[in-house]
Amino acid sequence: MRKFLTLMLAALFALPATAMGATDVEELKKQIEELQEDMKYLSKSVSKAEKHAATDRIQFYGDLRVKADTLHYKNVTNVQPPFINGQSVVTGASGYTAGFNVNPDGTFKRKTEDLDNDILYTTRLRLGMKAKVYKNVNFSGRLSMYKNWGDSTGTKVFDSWNSFTMDGTNGGNTTGDWLRVERAYFDWKDIGGSNFYLSMGRRPSTYGPPSQYRENEMRGGTPSGHLVHFNFDGITVGYKLGKHTGVDGQVVRFCYGQGFESEWGNGELFNEIDTKDVHLGGFNIDAINDGTNLLQFTLFRAVDVTDGFKGTIAVPTGFLPPSLQQAMFPGFNMITRVQPTTNIGDITLGGVGFTREEMNGINWFGSFGWTQSDPNGKAGMFGGLLSDAEMVPVSSDGNPLDGTNDIVAMDFTGNSTDNKKRDGFSIYAGVQIPAWMGKVGLEYNYGSKYWTPFTQAQDDILGSKLATRGHVGEAYYIFDINPKMFIKVGGLYYDYKYTGSGAPVGAPQNVDEVLAGQAYSMLPVVDKAWDGYASLTVKF
Repeated sequence: MRKFLTLMLAALFALPATAMGATDVEELKKQIEELQEDMKYLSKSVSKAEKHAATDRIQFYGDLRVKADTLHYKNVTNVQPPFINGQSVVTGASGYTAGFNVNPDGTFKRKTEDLDNDILYTTRLRLGMKAKVYKNVNFSGRLSMYKNWGDSTGTKVFDSWNSFTMDGTNGGNTTGDWLRVERAYFDWKDIGGSNFYLSMGRRPSTYGPPSQYRENEMRGGTPSGHLVHFNFDGITVGYKLGKHTGVDGQVVRFCYGQGFESEWGNGELFNEIDTKDVHLGGFNIDAINDGTNLLQFTLFRAVDVTDGFKGTIAVPTGFLPPSLQQAMFPGFNMITRVQPTTNIGDITLGGVGFTREEMNGINWFGSFGWTQSDPNGKAGMFGGLLSDAEMVPVSSDGNPLDGTNDIVAMDFTGNSTDNKKRDGFSIYAGVQIPAWMGKVGLEYNYGSKYWTPFTQAQDDILGSKLATRGHVGEAYYIFDINPKMFIKVGGLYYDYKYTGSGAPVGAPQNVDEVLAGQAYSMLPVVDKAWDGYASLTVKF
C-alpha cells in the first residue's frame, strides 16, 4: 500500500507544469494534502497491524557464552573408605569409633595432593521466549544448554554434591548438548482490576539480586540470589503495595513450591515408599525498588527436607565393595538413579539485601543471609540434617556385634548422631566501578559452618560460591565490546573452612581436621582452590 501511494505522488509531481493553469495547480496541491493525510492514517494502521501480528507470536531472544577456566585445587584429601575387612574395633567413650582403616597413631588413612586442570572450556546457550496472551496475561520461558566441550554424557562421577545431576540444578550444571526448560510460567496481572497478580509454572528463581551484577545483566530472578539460586516449580501470589504507600516498586509476594514428589515415579506401587513430599513456602518483599535503590527481604521455609533429591550419578569405584571393584573394567562406572530414603527435617532461610546504582555508574551492594536447621533425628546413608548417620558394627551373620563374632561391616541405624537446631549465616558484598571500555568488579562472601542456602544451580565451575562454608573472593573486568557483546576476565579464590558446602546432608567437618586425619569425610575435601576465567558473551 505504501509503495502504491508513493508511486501515485511521484506521478502527480511528474505531470508537465505547462499543462496546468493556476486553478489546476491549487487543485493539485489540495489533492496532494489529502493523499498525505491518507498515507499517515494508513501508515499508522499498518504499523498497528504489524505490531499486533508480531506480539501474537512468541518472541525469542537469548545469549551465548563461551568460557575458558583454569582450575587449581590445593590439598585435596581423600579419606580411605570405611570398609572393615576383618579389622579389629576400637571402642571409645562414645561407643564404636573404628572399623575404619586407621594409621598406628589413630588418624584416618588418607591421601592428600594438589590437582590442576589447566584448561576447561564450556558453552552456555540460553534461549528466552515471551508472548502476550492477553492484555494482562503474559507467558515467559527460557531454555538452556550448558556443557563442557567434548562431553554430553549428562552424568558425572559423584565426587561432590556439585556433580549431582538433578531437577533443581540442571540449568547451572554442565550436562550435555540438549536444551532444558529452565523456566516456563505465566503472569496474570491486575486481577479483576486490583493490585494482585498470580504467576504459576517453573519459576524464575535464578540470578536474583544482587548476583546479577557479576553476570553483567539485569535482575534475572525474583528471590534473593544470596539465598536461592535453584530451579523449582511453584506459584507466586503478589500484591503491588506501592500503589497504596507511594513507595516505588514496593511489592509483597507469597511464594510456594515443591522440591520433591515422593509418590510418583519412585516405585510407589510396591508400597514401600516411606518419604513425604518436600514443600517450600515463604515471603519475598521488595520494600524499595525505584530504579536506583533495591531493598529486599526474604523469609521462607523448606518442610520435610529429604536426604537427597531425585537424580543420577556415576558411582565412584571406591564406593563399591571390594568384590565389585575387581569386577569393574578400567574407566567404567555404574550409573544409577538416586532417590531419597527418608525425611530429615526442616530448613528456614531469611535475609536482607540492599543494592544501589549511583548516577556516576558505580553499583554496590550488601546482603546478609541466615539459615536454621530443624532436624527430626532421622538419617540416610549420607547423614541427617547437618548431622552424621549413626552406625553400629555388625558381625558376619548380619546381626549387631555381641562379642561372639568378628566385625565385618558397619550398618546404618536410620538415626542421626544428633538432632540439634543449627544456625548458619553468610555475608555477601560487592562493588562495580566504571573503567576503560567497561567496568571492574570486586566481590566477597563468607559462609559459616552451618550455612545452608539453596544456591546449588549457580554455574560456578568449582561450585556455587555463595554456598561456600568459608571465604570466597572474586575480581573481574568486563569489557563492553558493543551493547550486545562483552568479554569478562576474572578470578575466584575459595578458602574452605568446613566440608559439605551446598549440602544439607551430613555434619560439616573442620577442613584442617580432615587434612590432619582427625575427622572423616566420605567425599573428597578441598582446602583451597582458585579459578581463573575468561568468557565472551553475545546477546541476541
